[in-house]
Amino acid sequence: MTHTARDLGISSTPAARPGLHAWRNAVFALFFIAGLALATWMSRIPAVRDGLELSTAQVGIVIFGLSAGSVIGLVAAVGLLARLGARRAVVLGVAISSVGLITAGVGTSLLGSTELVFAGLVLVGFGMGSVDVMMNVEGAAVERAIGKTLMPLMHACFSLGTVVGALAGAGASFVSLPVFWHLAGVALLVLATAVAGVRYIPVRAELGDEPATGAEPGVAPGTAEAGPRPAPPWRERLRVGLSAWGDTRILLIGTIVLGMTFAEGSANDWLALAAVDGHGLSNTEGAIIFGVFVTAMTVGRVFGGPILDRFGRVPVLRACAALGILGLVLFILAPNEGLLYTGTVLWGLGASLGFPVGMSAAADDTQNAAARVSAVAMIGYFAFLVGPPVLGLLGEAWGILNALFLILALMVLAGLAAPAARERTNAPAA
Repeated sequence: MTHTARDLGISSTPAARPGLHAWRNAVFALFFIAGLALATWMSRIPAVRDGLELSTAQVGIVIFGLSAGSVIGLVAAVGLLARLGARRAVVLGVAISSVGLITAGVGTSLLGSTELVFAGLVLVGFGMGSVDVMMNVEGAAVERAIGKTLMPLMHACFSLGTVVGALAGAGASFVSLPVFWHLAGVALLVLATAVAGVRYIPVRAELGDEPATGAEPGVAPGTAEAGPRPAPPWRERLRVGLSAWGDTRILLIGTIVLGMTFAEGSANDWLALAAVDGHGLSNTEGAIIFGVFVTAMTVGRVFGGPILDRFGRVPVLRACAALGILGLVLFILAPNEGLLYTGTVLWGLGASLGFPVGMSAAADDTQNAAARVSAVAMIGYFAFLVGPPVLGLLGEAWGILNALFLILALMVLAGLAAPAARERTNAPAA
């Protein structure tokens, strides 16, 4: 039997289901606002460039602030979880990101300061990098509690947030809404959603959450079972969190996530350019082919949960790796547009499930789930951050299409490592 709500100290009786569903919906909301916040900034980059009169190189330097902050946030996430607990750490991370968005808006529209925009993006990156780890910890926990595969759908919520953010950004640009008012409005919306949502995230002692007055540790509203459990000292939680990096299974799951996430992140930055420079498509066609990729990713995540529940993680991951490899080969070598689009669809479907399945697999061991999920999440997000510049350097030396063979090699490794994600079983609790 797989881990369920009882493993987390949460009642699995019918009366408890509303509490579990509220927890699930709160995590869905966190994924959505993370995508919304990120896309809000990205959608206004042209306006920021024009407002500050930046060159392309200067835009790259400003954007580096987001990447640098994200790396720091990823590294800090384990410590924040250990010191503050999930609920308070999530609110803190979202609050930092919201302040960062507002700061970037002030720097663009009110003060005309590139340095202030850079500082704001560091804050946005730090907050979202840490929250990315925390929301995946919570996502894996609620998935276990409910007993259904939900992580792909959660990541689809992130994708939906980016779509909404991009459309809202296009609308804001169309009506010439100043960057400050746009970013500030979204920042307040994101923060309010996080503050409201964390009320439905269970208080769990193993994450350092302190129970509210009259509440019991380890339970969500409406899901209480007797038995308060005091939180271990935060230094002990931090030590346990760091120990996950010595687990061979976690490193193999990290290999799966590395390959799949590298394929996703690199496509976000280079796929359109590769279609234009490598295959001679127009800029508009390059944008369309990128849209095909993200659509395939979203479809894979929406329908991935039932497929995983039916066939299991290992066969699905192997199939995804095979689809991704075939898609990359077609994209790189395609002699016509038909095969190019086919390759793009297969590439997107192949990369769609690696990250969410990795999160679920890392959380199988409930004894140290938060630390394991944090470790795998950090590997995945490092791939997001490191992959695009690495491909850029390789593309400069050997051509962008040839650089994509690196993704193919990592997808092969991900497929070979797939058995590490095999479902673990438990004997039913007495």
